[in-house]
Amino acid sequence: MKKLVVKVDLHDDRDRSKAMRVVSGFGGIGSLAMESKDNKLTVSGDFDPVKVVNKLRKSWHTEIVSVGAAKEDDGKKDEGKKEEGKKDDQVANLVKAYQAYYPMPVTYYCLPPEETPSCVIC
Repeated sequence: MKKLVVKVDLHDDRDRSKAMRVVSGFGGIGSLAMESKDNKLTVSGDFDPVKVVNKLRKSWHTEIVSVGAAKEDDGKKDEGKKEEGKKDDQVANLVKAYQAYYPMPVTYYCLPPEETPSCVIC
């Protein structure tokens, strides 16, 4: 079980429902939640986080907040802080590797050339 939290730049309810529909189309999605205040999308289940983020980035500006294993309540809360530190390092390394492999796209804007005044002899 994996848990992915991404911040998606959504503008209205139509974009929110479309983003949730796009993500729910992947196989292995266990649960899907959207915080409309922060525009954070939380996905958990057995899925490929890279594919989900790539699909979202095709339509919206997307930032990865966290990627990691989903928390399960099995009474194993006293595992120690060493394992938490290892998990944080693994998540940080995964995010850095993803950002190095899939850099943010650069947007170029083309402006029309300014019109030069024509010579008029009166």
